[in-house]
Amino acid sequence: GSSWDKCDFEANLCKALPEFSLHPGWIRRNGQSGMGPPYSDYNGNESAYFLSLSSEMQSSSTVLRTNVFLPTDEEHICQIAFHYWVSQMSGTLMVGLQKHSEDTVTNIWQVSGELRNQWNVNTITINSTEKYEV
Repeated sequence: GSSWDKCDFEANLCKALPEFSLHPGWIRRNGQSGMGPPYSDYNGNESAYFLSLSSEMQSSSTVLRTNVFLPTDEEHICQIAFHYWVSQMSGTLMVGLQKHSEDTVTNIWQVSGELRNQWNVNTITINSTEKYEV
């Protein structure tokens, strides 16, 4: 059977992301925080929470790293669906895969430039024979 976890940031950072802290620059906020767009989440809810990069981070890069996922097999591929917003100011949003036997992060998806200032949704599929992080 398929199992899935929904992460909406309403109460915390969700199971997929390590609880100890947000990496520098990431903040958990909603559309009413007075920080500028987006003013609602992808459902149009102004009080719903999402993660956002603080404006001080415009010129540098920062990372959100998941907890460790177990290997996938033929019956259990991993699909990660996520909503994202790219503003006029931001650079590139990338999804990377790090397998535990490798030191490097492999870029498996990225977006920059198009569809700015609106919520978009994407699903990535991961097949890995070993433990990995995203």
